[in-house]
Amino acid sequence: MFQMIADAINQAGVNFVDALVRLLPRMVTTITIIAVGWLIAIFLRGVVRITLGWFKVGPRVERVGLAASLKASGLPPAESLAGSIVFWLVWIGFLISGIDVLGFASLQGLVSEFAAFVPRLIVAIVIFVIGVVTANFVWRAALLAAVNSHAPSPRLLSGAAWWLILLVAGAMALEQIGVAQTIVMTAFAIAFGSLMLALAIAFGIGAGGVARRIVEHAFREPDRPDPDEVSHL
Repeated sequence: MFQMIADAINQAGVNFVDALVRLLPRMVTTITIIAVGWLIAIFLRGVVRITLGWFKVGPRVERVGLAASLKASGLPPAESLAGSIVFWLVWIGFLISGIDVLGFASLQGLVSEFAAFVPRLIVAIVIFVIGVVTANFVWRAALLAAVNSHAPSPRLLSGAAWWLILLVAGAMALEQIGVAQTIVMTAFAIAFGSLMLALAIAFGIGAGGVARRIVEHAFREPDRPDPDEVSHL
């Protein structure tokens, strides 16, 4: 019996050594891939920052109002933000590739899933950036129009337009990357419907006279000529 136990322990040790011998080259390859990927990611981050700085992206971003939104959100400038996004995307790609080399069954397929996720993430970022730029443009236009027309609470009106466009862009971006699509779309539909209902009730109750004058002016019948008047040929 003791011999059987000793043989089992010996066989377990031999299996462990064999598995370790087979795993060590993979571990070295994984560490090498991760380290090289980290260096490449740092290099590409610097290239992106220098390229965007050379193309004067910072002043352009400030003109469209995106820099103020990034600063208000606690984010770095556009050049640094783009460089950081490129760094993490590249390094995570190398990290997943290195882990995939280990050959663990539970981690198989991470590379293909990440490769399919990156394009959706890029499209989502582009959609959200366009939404922020559009929201800032509409905010300025709505504020100027409300001030010139002497409308009450111009900042409230322009702020509501800004948040509405930003919510739409955020919902579209989240739907693009597939993050809780049902929850996001349901929450957006409820929020959008509630906002429109609140605006309709507020406008109907608080500005009933204004609404009536607008409708009367829009659907006013044209003046008919007096039949007693003589037309001149």
